[in-house]
Amino acid sequence: MGFSLDHAHLLHVLQVGEIRLEGEFLWGSNSTFYVSVYMGGKVWKAVYKPVRGERPLWDFPPRTLAKRETAAYIVSQALGWELVPPTVFRSGAPFGAGSVQLYIEHDPEYHYFTFTQRDRERLRPVVTFDLVVNNADRKGSHVLVDRHGHIWCIDHGICFHEQEKLRTVLWDFAGEPIPEELVEDLRRVSEDLKRGTEWVAQLGTYLSLAEISAFQRRVEALIRKPVFPSPPEERRPYPWPPI
Repeated sequence: MGFSLDHAHLLHVLQVGEIRLEGEFLWGSNSTFYVSVYMGGKVWKAVYKPVRGERPLWDFPPRTLAKRETAAYIVSQALGWELVPPTVFRSGAPFGAGSVQLYIEHDPEYHYFTFTQRDRERLRPVVTFDLVVNNADRKGSHVLVDRHGHIWCIDHGICFHEQEKLRTVLWDFAGEPIPEELVEDLRRVSEDLKRGTEWVAQLGTYLSLAEISAFQRRVEALIRKPVFPSPPEERRPYPWPPI
């Protein structure tokens, strides 16, 4: 995947560093804060989403979105794709428990709808990731490119539902085979799920057993039929707003 962060160190910083509020993102449905995290004389920028600021949804259990953000990070790392920025679920934070995610410096005007064709062609891992985590809200602005050219994905609070909920703007590869190297990663994750490895146990901290079972079924379904699906006709397949 090219450029890589020191995830272990960053997870430690996000979990125990001193958080200071810098501002609030006002365009989202839930409370989201821009923060600085101080540790050892250094400072990191991060995004803090407190559980108490989550707006209830009719189809997702209440007070679970921050945990789903963290679960998405765990799956991204288990797959080896490094798509989700380092993310922790932290109890000691200014407004109580919530997710704390490393802020990725990027050009907000450069996103899926303005990507070059070359960058759009690099989105197959993102699309595959969204399929297995059952992302119900993949907007165009949720896919970022940092200064090193690395692709990151953010906003995974409404993922991992047991029922099919995929809503995304990324239907570019519909009908194409999923690349074999991605399928191999899915096979490895499937074996981990069967064995109950360390990261699978960690996932159980943030998702229900039924949600983990549904996740496993989605992984195995893609292994059996490694083809990017087309938008379903029986329900809304796109998020709103799309950006």
